[in-house]
Amino acid sequence: MDFKQLRGTLMVQGTTSDAGKSTLVAGLARVLARRGVKVAPFKPQNMALNSAVTVDGGEIGRAQALQAQAAGVAPHTDFNPVLLKPSSDTGAQVIIHGIARANMDARAYHAYKPIAMNAVLESYRRLRAAYEVVLVEGAGSPAEINLRDRDIANMGFAEAVDCPVVLVADIDRGGVFAHLTGTLACLDASEQARTRGFIINRFRGDKSLLASGLDWLTARTQKPVFGVLPYLHGLHLDAEDAIQSQQTAPATGTRPFRVIVPAAPSISNHTDFDALRAHPQVDLQYIGPGTPAPPADLIVLAGSKNTLRDLAWLRANHWDTAIARHLRYGGKLLGICGGLQMLGHTVRDPHGMEAAGATAGPGLGLLDFDTVLTQSKQLRQVAGHLHLPGTPRFEGYEIHLGVSQGSGLDAPLAAMNDNRPDGAISADRQVAATYVHGIFDVPDACQALLRWAGLADAAAVDLNALRETSIERLADTLEQHLDLAQLLREIRPPMK
Repeated sequence: MDFKQLRGTLMVQGTTSDAGKSTLVAGLARVLARRGVKVAPFKPQNMALNSAVTVDGGEIGRAQALQAQAAGVAPHTDFNPVLLKPSSDTGAQVIIHGIARANMDARAYHAYKPIAMNAVLESYRRLRAAYEVVLVEGAGSPAEINLRDRDIANMGFAEAVDCPVVLVADIDRGGVFAHLTGTLACLDASEQARTRGFIINRFRGDKSLLASGLDWLTARTQKPVFGVLPYLHGLHLDAEDAIQSQQTAPATGTRPFRVIVPAAPSISNHTDFDALRAHPQVDLQYIGPGTPAPPADLIVLAGSKNTLRDLAWLRANHWDTAIARHLRYGGKLLGICGGLQMLGHTVRDPHGMEAAGATAGPGLGLLDFDTVLTQSKQLRQVAGHLHLPGTPRFEGYEIHLGVSQGSGLDAPLAAMNDNRPDGAISADRQVAATYVHGIFDVPDACQALLRWAGLADAAAVDLNALRETSIERLADTLEQHLDLAQLLREIRPPMK
């Protein structure tokens, strides 16, 4: 196949959330990029609390930043023009072209969708003009009947731009043939026609035992199965949103240094801890509601989409007393972004940025500063060095509302390359805080922070190298198990 002749769009939709859409787009992007195709990822609408800062100073879903890396391009707001960041069970912050526009409940956002669709189509047109191939990722499932009206994330987008669709399903969940045929049955005739075929994901076992099912599926739907992908263990790829089951595995005893993270209801950017998950000397555990905090060497308070809500959750689950006990016995405590804000005396939200109406509440009072949530969000990629032995270098990004002020910040944890101080470290060196996401991602910074926390012989772990290895392994798997020639023939310029 002549990859250099590829021009157009292909959309990957799933029968369910977490069917493998994000991973498949990332793998296909790398397959095309390493053959010289100029390719861009695109997700019209994403709902996620894991986000990244782009080169143009906006905010997109973390999965699209990973897909950009797989494609060999810098992350841009056009890759994810609509991002919804839930702040409660019924409301979310609406981010358009990387900038927060408003907080809306579900009904208000439904009315807003035509405006959001205009932003989606604007970004898509720019990508089509700048790239040879656009790989589009859907959201959730196109079979969610209650969301079909004004849909911008799945078939609503595909119909608007007239692009082909491939449907992926996760066989590890069970019922894969019902998922595929049932999803297809929920679509109208035009949407069924543009669904060109299927990919089955996360298969374990003897593929020959699946053959009769594949034959049945092809005969029933008159659509091909482009391939069956095996279950790939041990991939180091950024999670789109939810904390995955493998991230909550109990300690095995083989990782002696224990790090625990309270899994508060509005926890965000838990990808900050991917380097710790991958570290051979670290046992990282997320501790959910109703579970007492186990003994640990380091407690980390993560970022939050609703800092006051998560502070209340910490108190309701007795983390304030657990943290006090942890520090009394010599443990270390680190706060990142929203976690930093929790460590001060007070958090005030006078403009109702994270919840309806002005609110305020006490922090944990472990560092001497106060935080006011402002109407503008800080969004920037940053780099600098830590005020720790060896002055290790770090890189990361800031995504936060709020300004923190007080004498506790006079001893910063870090210095940015633009000479701005960041964060704080207590006089007794037990409590530290930073506004920087990704603070563990650079090997030297991760090693230094773990040594500060008590792991004297901490090894260096290069998360980016692990991510690159995983992307290459994923692309190799797609090359081996997909009929790429048949699949990529579906990529063509849209008629509209």
